[in-house]
Amino acid sequence: MTRWRRQLTASLCLTTLAAIAARAQNETELAKASQNPVANLTTVPLQFNFNSGGGLESKTDLLLNVQPVMPLALNKEWLLISRTIVPYVNVPMPDGTRQTGIADIQEQLYLTPKQPGRFIWGVGPIFSVPSATSDVARTGQWALGPTAVGLVSYDRWVIGVLANNLWRIAGDNFGAPINQFTTQPFINFNIPQGWAITTSPLITADWSAPPGQRWTVPLGLGVSKITTIGRQAVNLSMQYYYNVEHPDNAAANQFRFQFNLLYPIERR
Repeated sequence: MTRWRRQLTASLCLTTLAAIAARAQNETELAKASQNPVANLTTVPLQFNFNSGGGLESKTDLLLNVQPVMPLALNKEWLLISRTIVPYVNVPMPDGTRQTGIADIQEQLYLTPKQPGRFIWGVGPIFSVPSATSDVARTGQWALGPTAVGLVSYDRWVIGVLANNLWRIAGDNFGAPINQFTTQPFINFNIPQGWAITTSPLITADWSAPPGQRWTVPLGLGVSKITTIGRQAVNLSMQYYYNVEHPDNAAANQFRFQFNLLYPIERR
């Protein structure tokens, strides 16, 4: 009986260890998929950006981006990735009041291989719709441009860059014509139990602004964690960035918190 119990205990321990290893592997794979902007993965990120310092001094503004990402299988070889960005702003005004509302909504589309190699890529158009409900964010302009992303996923690393440029194509001008470049390099180092060390600074250039007031260049990093709430997979992240270059009236510090709902595509 004692021998039988020892064998049963050993078998249960091996089963438990196998289950833990499988779960850890799944967390790592899900983390790497969530770090890929053109993965075959439906996500609903809520990204909170708190900006302060610099031209804002002791004041703080909030930019909340709701960014649903949905893949559409065109055929056995190609995916179309839809990435919508709905920004909500809460901005302090000089008179002590605050302006709140929706800013212009962007739609990004990426054509990408369904079964990519080591180098993963996606290309397509980006649209900006004059949907702002807040005067401080209103442009009144329709804008269009190209967007692209490229990355490599190897071992624990996911490294890449996303870039686009928007130009005004129609609408009324509330301010300067839209001519804005955006690039977002990202580096993720995945560690056990769904954790990752990450950096993804959003670098922008407003070509319509005067020289010396065009670039915003953040530097910083943070951490992320894959976990579950009930049966719902989520990715939680927290990052800090310091703007080493920014317009005079822009913030110097950015705290970014992201809550990302993940819906993996079942393999068949």
